[in-house]
Amino acid sequence: MSLTVSLLLVALCASGGYGEEGKGAQRTGHVSVVIVGGTGDLARKYLWQGFFQLYVDQVSGGNTFSFYGGGLSPSEKATPVLFEILKAVTCSKDVSEERCAILKDQFLRLSQYRQLKTLEDYQELAKHIEQQLQQEGMTEAGRLFYLSVPAFAYAGVAEKINSSCRPADGAWLRVVLEKPFGHDYSSAQVLATELLSALKDEEMYRIDHYLGKQVVSKILPFRKENRKFLDPIWNRHHIERIEVVLKETLDVKGRIAFYDEYGVIRDVLQNHLTEVMTLLTMKLPANVSNSGEVLRNKLEVLGSMLPLGKNQAVIGQYQNYKTEVQQELNKTKEHISLTSTFAAVLAHIDEAQYEGVPVLLISGKMLDERVGYARVLFKNDVFCLQSQNNVHCKPKQIVFYFGHGSLKYPAVLVSKNLFKPALKGGEWKEVTEHKDVSVLGLQISDYYVQTPITEKEAYAELISHIFAGQKNHFVSTENLLASWEVWTPLLSSLKGSFPRIYPGGADNGDMLDVHLRGKEIRFSSEAVIISPDQMGGTSLNSFQVMQGKFRSAEMVSAWTEELVERLAEDMQEAAEAAVQEGGVFHLALSGGSTPLALFHRLVLHHFSFPWRDTHVWMVDERCVPLTEMESNFYNMHEHLLQHVRIPYYNIHPMPVQLNQRLCVEEDGGAQLYEKEINKLVNVSSFHFVLLGVGYDGHTASLFPGGKLNETGQSLVAFTESPVKPHQRMSLTFTAINRARTVALLVMGKGKHELITQLSRVKDNLEKYPVTGVKPDDGRLVWYIDYDALLG
Repeated sequence: MSLTVSLLLVALCASGGYGEEGKGAQRTGHVSVVIVGGTGDLARKYLWQGFFQLYVDQVSGGNTFSFYGGGLSPSEKATPVLFEILKAVTCSKDVSEERCAILKDQFLRLSQYRQLKTLEDYQELAKHIEQQLQQEGMTEAGRLFYLSVPAFAYAGVAEKINSSCRPADGAWLRVVLEKPFGHDYSSAQVLATELLSALKDEEMYRIDHYLGKQVVSKILPFRKENRKFLDPIWNRHHIERIEVVLKETLDVKGRIAFYDEYGVIRDVLQNHLTEVMTLLTMKLPANVSNSGEVLRNKLEVLGSMLPLGKNQAVIGQYQNYKTEVQQELNKTKEHISLTSTFAAVLAHIDEAQYEGVPVLLISGKMLDERVGYARVLFKNDVFCLQSQNNVHCKPKQIVFYFGHGSLKYPAVLVSKNLFKPALKGGEWKEVTEHKDVSVLGLQISDYYVQTPITEKEAYAELISHIFAGQKNHFVSTENLLASWEVWTPLLSSLKGSFPRIYPGGADNGDMLDVHLRGKEIRFSSEAVIISPDQMGGTSLNSFQVMQGKFRSAEMVSAWTEELVERLAEDMQEAAEAAVQEGGVFHLALSGGSTPLALFHRLVLHHFSFPWRDTHVWMVDERCVPLTEMESNFYNMHEHLLQHVRIPYYNIHPMPVQLNQRLCVEEDGGAQLYEKEINKLVNVSSFHFVLLGVGYDGHTASLFPGGKLNETGQSLVAFTESPVKPHQRMSLTFTAINRARTVALLVMGKGKHELITQLSRVKDNLEKYPVTGVKPDDGRLVWYIDYDALLG
């Protein structure tokens, strides 16, 4: 768990949560509602309808209201626009036409437009509210400001509210903020600091409208109501995977200016899908309505997530996006945008309950259907030989269906081979009559289905929670920063990555299907070659692993990730063959940064590697204490050895420090290591030696001009490096060339010139020591990535 999240949890535990819920019922009185950006698109589509619904629900509850639409335009210009919006609000079906007409008329009378541009405008608004309270003898309950404006304006508006529009003591202030809440961890932290200089955290309500969806709000109550069924199976022993998916059919025309800066991960995954994921995986709170307890449990999940990097995501971009960017942003035809409109991310939670359980977060534009859902798919160990339609052989799953898609309505679906869910409270009902539709591989008749008795719009739901001061459906500062702490490293690692181009809609076919391998995710279909008119050239990712010859030896070449993957597979194959043949595998590993990616691959994906029968030896070592970061052994231990189950007596560091001295010839460190090799390694022949190549052509710690022929038949020798620390201990060519397999790993564009030279020169031990690697009876394989090979 990260330090940031740990500190936040401590603070929360000490304070017992936050917010106004614990303060008892709020007093009744007059409420002033101000929508800053009151004639904008969001206000037009959702906010005024939501506040009208609040007014309808509260009109007989003892409160009085005033509604203000604020904006930058002068009143004479914007007032007619506002009232056209207000006239379009509607009543729910349970309100009669006569009563609806009266309520709409009252709502319009209570509403007005005000220009809110300068500090003086906000001061005038405050003066107007106070005069109204005095004239009508009303007690003020509170003021609600909804900031439907770009995020860059938040701090300025918040400061104006703080300095001029705060209510008197005893009345509440609530300020509602719309995403985006920053672009990454750093920008979110800056924005949070700016806002906290003007507002208290309990006064801020960060909207994530997904938390207002009825099915999302049902996740925690459902888990609690069905605890006796779920507790035994809500764990890694029974859950196969968790999916949170939002598919959209629309493009992003009209939103390009925003979208090209943010992309799908920032727009959807970092907020909506992450929030749903935490509700599914958090420890079940004792009180699911207690915002402090819910937040603490969310932070625990976020703090337990394994790091997300490039190998945990695949990205795509629909084909017409480039044209839309050129048109809306006035870019030339040569302009290329790498913004992703599709992303699939594979997450894992480092807790015993969910160890090894894949969590898939997927969203995209221009897909085949509009649908959103969260699915918990359970393992099914029943095999039906003849009755495949038997309910027990069908998928076991719980689906929180947000709406749209084939079903059309929001619902919680539990496959009938699991259990019949409880139905508590009066807001949900069981659906027993079904249309002939299929949901995620099952006919609807194979599910128990529950749906809300009355469907409610997400913004209307959240506005009612804001009015009540209920914070458990909103994103706190702590929650926001913890989420960005998870997602920022992934966004950084994807910077510069080319998204896979997909045509959109049904034509996507299987192009966006994904394949999970351990803790990594890949597209399951072959890499797509992107035409020059789409991306300005062929996608680099269209190259696959290829084999050939280099300096008359075997060569494997691929992009870095695929190359490391192949090397790890080859190494494990060699290990398993050696153990099967003789019960032991002797592996010699070089130092430096080159093998680190391989170490990570072995740790994260090769769980069946025979470490218990493997002896790990050093190819070379710097003459520094083994506890220092410059030590090759230190780095090998940090990145590999401490993460795998290898017996400590199978680990053989080079004895560079003897008699409290480093690499002193008379202490005999080289002879000691050679003696150990002769004792344990059959005919001193390692099964597998991994080498790198330096920019100067050195390998192991065998450097140009190092009198390499003078080592004779010794297996280990002291050598001199041209860079500090100068003293080294290294295996000699005699030891290296006795190996059954020698792998030379070369990666990075910086090595391209060297590879070009090596492809042309003859053996020259003095100038290019790596040319001295020539196994006597074994095989030499060059593993060269495309950056090094092609430049």
